[in-house]
Amino acid sequence: MALLRSFSSASSGMGVADHCKDTFFELQRKKTHRYVVFKIDEKRKEVIVEKTGGTAESYDDFMASLPENDCRYAIYDFDFVTQENCQKSKIFFIAWSPSISRIRAKMLYATSKDRFRRVLDGVHYEIQATDPSELDIEVLRERAH
Repeated sequence: MALLRSFSSASSGMGVADHCKDTFFELQRKKTHRYVVFKIDEKRKEVIVEKTGGTAESYDDFMASLPENDCRYAIYDFDFVTQENCQKSKIFFIAWSPSISRIRAKMLYATSKDRFRRVLDGVHYEIQATDPSELDIEVLRERAH
């Protein structure tokens, strides 16, 4: 069974801890988080929650929570006001893969992304970024409108 499990993990990426789904649901439905940062725990062979940001935290707080030299997945709940003056919210999935991170980490995150992304039902937009400039708040604002 362990051999079968390790084979299936190798072919389809990492598993996903139940806590990831629960935390995403809290952000999506209950609005208890502004963002969630996920990381791959290589020893446990699964994606886990690394950090959550409270609703009062800013986009700068979110950006500061992404490591500058390692990959992460993240969810950000972006609030904005439409031209019709309506308050809206869009959920962004961010695949953070800085160009200076280890090749092994980039490969691991790339091969596990689709499976993990499918677990997060209700994401509106996806951004893949290798540099902080690709995650400028204006990028999210343009995508959300």
